[in-house]
Amino acid sequence: MKRLITLLLLTVMLTGCATIQSWIPSFWDDNQSARIVDVRLGIDRLNCAGDQLAQITRIRDDLRWFELYSASKGQLQKDVIALIAPMQATVEDMYARNSKGQGSVAYCELKRTIMQQQAQRAAAGILGRW
Repeated sequence: MKRLITLLLLTVMLTGCATIQSWIPSFWDDNQSARIVDVRLGIDRLNCAGDQLAQITRIRDDLRWFELYSASKGQLQKDVIALIAPMQATVEDMYARNSKGQGSVAYCELKRTIMQQQAQRAAAGILGRW
């Protein structure tokens, strides 16, 4: 009986350690911090009256770089990847629409406002790490 309780307790403890990793936030990274500020700057400078496709492509590439860099660092970076996911979806939608020549100034201005809010939230989370 003692062995069974010990085995059960050991199993619960080992399983618990595996799930703890998802609760531990990633640590400060200079490259991620610089890149998220670059993304915010690109969104802030987005000129909806200009060539939207070229501008959104740069923002899209910066987000992709951020995602690949973070994924390359390992499992603990899932939290920062999750922070940029909503912004990536918005950028991909805008990129797809502009690729088809369906972008408009009004659409761009609405998306820029949304992306500014998303980028601000992501930057606060990424820059606020220790």
